[in-house]
Amino acid sequence: MKKILIIGGGAMGSAFTIPCLENKNDVTITEPYSKRFIKDLSSKKKFHSALKIKLPAKLKFRKFTNDLLTEKFDLLVIALSLPGIDFIGKKLKDQNIKTPILVLTKGLKYLSHNRKILTISENLRRNAGIKNVSVLKGPCLAKELARKNQTSVVIANRSISFAKKIGKRISTKYYLTEFSKDVIGVEVCSAIKNIYSMIIGAGQSLNASSNLFQKSILEMKYLTKYFKGKEETTLGLAGAGDLYVSAAGGRNSKMGSYLGMGYTFKTAKKKFMPNDTVEGEQLAREIAPFILKKINKQKIPLMVNLIRTIRSNKKLKIKV
Repeated sequence: MKKILIIGGGAMGSAFTIPCLENKNDVTITEPYSKRFIKDLSSKKKFHSALKIKLPAKLKFRKFTNDLLTEKFDLLVIALSLPGIDFIGKKLKDQNIKTPILVLTKGLKYLSHNRKILTISENLRRNAGIKNVSVLKGPCLAKELARKNQTSVVIANRSISFAKKIGKRISTKYYLTEFSKDVIGVEVCSAIKNIYSMIIGAGQSLNASSNLFQKSILEMKYLTKYFKGKEETTLGLAGAGDLYVSAAGGRNSKMGSYLGMGYTFKTAKKKFMPNDTVEGEQLAREIAPFILKKINKQKIPLMVNLIRTIRSNKKLKIKV
């Protein structure tokens, strides 16, 4: 039995507790700032309002404190939204945490002071002093995982043997794990697919969306290679696999469909998705300063078009 602390009580963090508990781990979950999820997880019934299910009775909920981070755990799992990465990174640094980290969060961080883009694992290594960071990515909708629908993900670590140790702790008959040493490639693919799933969702027909899917893969290949990841990772679970599930049934694709109908982002968000986090929009704003200044725009016309559309809050005009 291993002691696992999951930081982030949203849909994915809470769904992830299920295969962890089935492997007979001692699992604790905490939520730093969402009153909604704190209420869900601290209740006796543990009914999760986003997942629409009761979480296992064995799941422990603890109030988020600095002292909690310093307790002895075998693995810390970060399942916060992208804006929460700086918050938790500072906490980990201040408490001098040496526990191995597994990151579920998908995204990239732009460092304005040196005009660089870092993956989340790079950011935690450099700014929080965490040496052993693994990432878990792939085509996984939280609601499907919570209902034990078959799901495949990839765990990436510089050490394949350590990635496999994590896989052994969390894998089940329905939660299948693959492994990779290409940490950067896995992270880049899993992040930028949120932007491309919005683009694919804007297609308004299967014919148009399939065309956008193919061109999105080409742009993802270019960007993955640009950031020193392996091009072949784009065709794996963190790339094409994750892009498919996000385009078929995710929030980013849903927002993209509204943009394709002619709504501006702000109007669509307020009218149709006021309580939903749209990761693609968060990422687009985060990396825009770098993408628009540093990368050859002719190589990534779809991404550039969407970024400019969101930043200017104008109607999206698909350019294929």
